[in-house]
Amino acid sequence: MSEDYVLELEHIRKEYPGVIALKDVTLQLRRGEILGLIGENGAGKSTLIKCCSGAVIPTSGKIKINGKEFTRMTPQLAAENGIAIIYQEFNNVGELSAAENMFLGRPIRKGIVIDRKAMEEEAAKAFEQLRIKINPKELVKNLSVGYQQMVEIAKAIQQNAQVLIMDEPSAPLTTNEVESMFKVVELLKSKGVSIIYISHRLEEIFRLSDRVEVIRDGEYVDTLITDKDPATIPDQVNDLIKLMVGREMTQKYPPRKPCIRDEVVLELAHVYGNGDQDISFKVHAGEVLGLGGLVGAGRTEIAQVIFGARPKESGKIIFMGKEINPKSPREAINLGIALLPEDRKRHGALLTNSIKNNISMPIYERISKASVINSKIERSTAEQYREDIQIKCPSIYQLVKNLSGGNQQKVILSKWLAAQSKLIIFDEPTRGIDVGAKFEIYKLINDLVEQGCAILMISSEMEELIGMSDRIIVLAENKMMGELQKDEFNSDTIMTYASGIVPANKREAV
Repeated sequence: MSEDYVLELEHIRKEYPGVIALKDVTLQLRRGEILGLIGENGAGKSTLIKCCSGAVIPTSGKIKINGKEFTRMTPQLAAENGIAIIYQEFNNVGELSAAENMFLGRPIRKGIVIDRKAMEEEAAKAFEQLRIKINPKELVKNLSVGYQQMVEIAKAIQQNAQVLIMDEPSAPLTTNEVESMFKVVELLKSKGVSIIYISHRLEEIFRLSDRVEVIRDGEYVDTLITDKDPATIPDQVNDLIKLMVGREMTQKYPPRKPCIRDEVVLELAHVYGNGDQDISFKVHAGEVLGLGGLVGAGRTEIAQVIFGARPKESGKIIFMGKEINPKSPREAINLGIALLPEDRKRHGALLTNSIKNNISMPIYERISKASVINSKIERSTAEQYREDIQIKCPSIYQLVKNLSGGNQQKVILSKWLAAQSKLIIFDEPTRGIDVGAKFEIYKLINDLVEQGCAILMISSEMEELIGMSDRIIVLAENKMMGELQKDEFNSDTIMTYASGIVPANKREAV
């Protein structure tokens, strides 16, 4: 192969019992380039990069680094050969300083004593090289998510990484943090670092990458050169989506027939709590009420109050015509309220449990007699939702951690459907989910409202908020700024409200 390639994967195959995760994937990364890697959830992207890091041993195939061939990789070999991965879930230790995290497992010593001053000096050099201002002595838990990510990147650079693999790096970041991260990625490229950039956000792929590789169902599909001409990007996006999902997608949002009913499922009247102030709105049966605003506006906070995860200080929550005051999520669940949290891996599912156990969790009381679970009902319920919602898995006994992000979200939704929830709160329902799986989630939301369910949907994606909502409430700094009807939806108006400003055409009505 050409000397221009710093990393080559040849015909990589990975088999698990009952599952072929990778069938035949080839990847070539040039020196000093950014290669976008895209595919639907479950396409095999994570398995492929874990083969590079030594976390997964391929069943067959070859890995070449700077022309040197390996049939298998180990984490130590990967590090020695200049490969570093920034995972979506950071590996930082919050109680340690930024410098200590950078040298975790390999501290600088003076004799047998750890030399913290030397580590702090080296960390400062790495931060300066990346043109970021982080105090090496600051505890990582006190840093913003964006700066925590920068500590991970600085760690890789300090270890002289030649290949940096970034797995959904923008998913947890604010808009400003994403821009800062882009600048660092472009700086690293200018210094000759080769980068594999994995993202479901195709606009990022076009912003950063030189080429894009597409994999589908564990197989290599194609590699395209990125044309950054704005006039050609829409056609390129359509081509990539078609390659990812294996079909033409003519619609981003499935059509939904009008199904809003007069029945008010949820009403908040002047609610204060969890930082939010004076929040009032109604959600009807058969309605998707969108909750917009910038990160930190108070959207998740009000969802937590409704779900009983945080206390309400004052005001009224009226659910199905009765005032409620849930003191815990269990109380809210028993009433018929469900929450699909923003961080599904930490708060939405038990990853090390099976699909069956996760779906059954809210209904164990209902399907048990004298503390004995009716296994037949438990299995049939899980099988029913596996089929109805089309959870892609070998069986209901598959561990949730081994599912793609989209299928994990389907499992969480299944458990709330099994609990017969009347109000479902979606907090960032498609974060980290590919375009094909997004469409499936949207269809499920449509099915729910057509059946009379009420949906409160929090989304930071403007297009999603506009495309799926019947009405939109916008928050800023923990306060309600405005309400928009369907015919008033406009991204500029929403952003104005989200910035804490009432648009000029709305001021007379306030």
